[in-house]
Amino acid sequence: MHAKLPHPFDEATRVTAGDSRWQGHTSDDYWAFVGPFGGATAATILRALIDHPERAGDPLSMTVNYCAPIAKGAFDLDVRLVKANRSSQHWCVELSQDGGEVATLATAVFAERRPSWSHQVAKFPDAKPFEETLPFPRIAASWANQYEFRFVEGEMRIGGMKAGPDSAYSKVWIGDRSPRTLDMLSLMSMSDAFFGRIFHARRELVPFGTVSLTTYFHSDADELATEDITRVLATADARIFHRSYGDQTAELWSPNGRLLATTTQIAYFKA
Repeated sequence: MHAKLPHPFDEATRVTAGDSRWQGHTSDDYWAFVGPFGGATAATILRALIDHPERAGDPLSMTVNYCAPIAKGAFDLDVRLVKANRSSQHWCVELSQDGGEVATLATAVFAERRPSWSHQVAKFPDAKPFEETLPFPRIAASWANQYEFRFVEGEMRIGGMKAGPDSAYSKVWIGDRSPRTLDMLSLMSMSDAFFGRIFHARRELVPFGTVSLTTYFHSDADELATEDITRVLATADARIFHRSYGDQTAELWSPNGRLLATTTQIAYFKA
């Protein structure tokens, strides 16, 4: 019998524990055009927090500010518990390389989620089943090829912009190309696994990068485990592109109709 190899995502987000400083390493499998895929970086940071011996509760929200480029190779994570009370913890993580300045700054809130009144106001988007949609072709960025994208609506098309910009809206099934049961780490990463909204609007690839990403989790780890899923139905849109920056809002749903996460980000573009 051959030993089962770790999933590429687990290899990419692997961390080594320290006292307050943990270590990680970039992955060629999750490389974007000029640096590591931001979702994988965010998931690596989240893994360090989840694995931390002082952690209590489950992720409630996480904000990641991408301050400077991350080079290929090892990096350090300076992990600090800022404040804790009976029901929540507030964490701060700084990513740096070779003793240099901070390249990524993250804050996260963990919480003990207790039984309460529940009401899901948002409605599950109408969509063709995953099996009835076609996979999006592979592209040059290796990170994107670790995922399988099946667009229900708003597929990215490059070339031939019309008289005005196209819609920035997308509805898409997203799953790991090598299937992996969804957990909080992959949910964090998938919250950034959208093509730039400006690519959709302009129908061309332009210099682009996420500056700040915030993800809100609407399920704890146990609830997510009971879903037992390998993909999400995701919607993403933009409200404005102005003076080199554009926003993105997105929702990630389980195939069973549960809203798992919502996310917002601001991104730089040059066009």
